Amino acid sequence: MIAFLSISEAVTPPAPISSERTTSTHEGIITMTTTGEDTRPLPLIGQAVGQAQASLTRLLTGILAGTDTSYLLWLGLQRLNAMGGQPTREAYEADVGYWLQLDGPAAARLAGDVVAAGLAVAGDDGLIAVSARGRALRQEVLAASAQITGPMLATIDRADLDTTIRTLQEITRRAGETNTTEGNR
Repeated sequence: MIAFLSISEAVTPPAPISSERTTSTHEGIITMTTTGEDTRPLPLIGQAVGQAQASLTRLLTGILAGTDTSYLLWLGLQRLNAMGGQPTREAYEADVGYWLQLDGPAAARLAGDVVAAGLAVAGDDGLIAVSARGRALRQEVLAASAQITGPMLATIDRADLDTTIRTLQEITRRAGETNTTEGNR
């Protein structure tokens, strides 16, 4: 398949613009067309990321079902780990509230559920830390996930995977900056 990138290459002169001009949502957009067997338009990045996320989430929820862990509880454990495994409870609740789009009471409830499930421990010093059980669950789920995704990812060029990861991390960083500057955080 060959891909062509073009910016509206006009063969004929454009039509005159009338005073009742309607704007097109496609003006100024660079389009990619393909030749070959599959000539469907390329999906937007949001659609492609969403479809990949949905597919991987289905695989993950199947693995989590075998451990009796809910998807939300898993996400709570993952956020705790991403924060270094021992933030203040207040910082942890703010983090899960932001990343999982939970209001204050729901974020507090999730933090309590992570502790109640034994995946974290809350100290008298106000810190919440990943427990030995939480670390063991992470290892178990990540190992089971690697058995499924490992062969799938092994067929994809390593440089492409590295680029994808860096690109998604940069999009996440920029989106976070946008949310912060717009007061959405």
